[in-house]
Amino acid sequence: MSDQVGRVFAALADPTRRRMVETLLREETVTVPSLTAALPITRQAVAKHLSMLDGVGIVERAPARGREVPYRVRRGALDPAAAWIRAAETAWDDRLRRLKDAVELAD
Repeated sequence: MSDQVGRVFAALADPTRRRMVETLLREETVTVPSLTAALPITRQAVAKHLSMLDGVGIVERAPARGREVPYRVRRGALDPAAAWIRAAETAWDDRLRRLKDAVELAD
């Protein structure tokens, strides 16, 4: 697993950060106050989680519309982790197919 894939998985291991990313994917851009209103955590905790997600390259600041800074998921940020999952899925599918073939030959 590459360092970037590991960092993405480590960041997404936290359920609050996963919920934030899900919200960002659904809403496209979200501000700290709107995330604070949607989550049972403080504004400071939201900012800390966003900073962590920004640090690993998952989110970025979007162009501001006024005083509040919107965040969005960085384009392609989840691609390395998604590719790793697809490769693991393919490997398991191949193993299961070989096992099925071996069992059917034994019949």
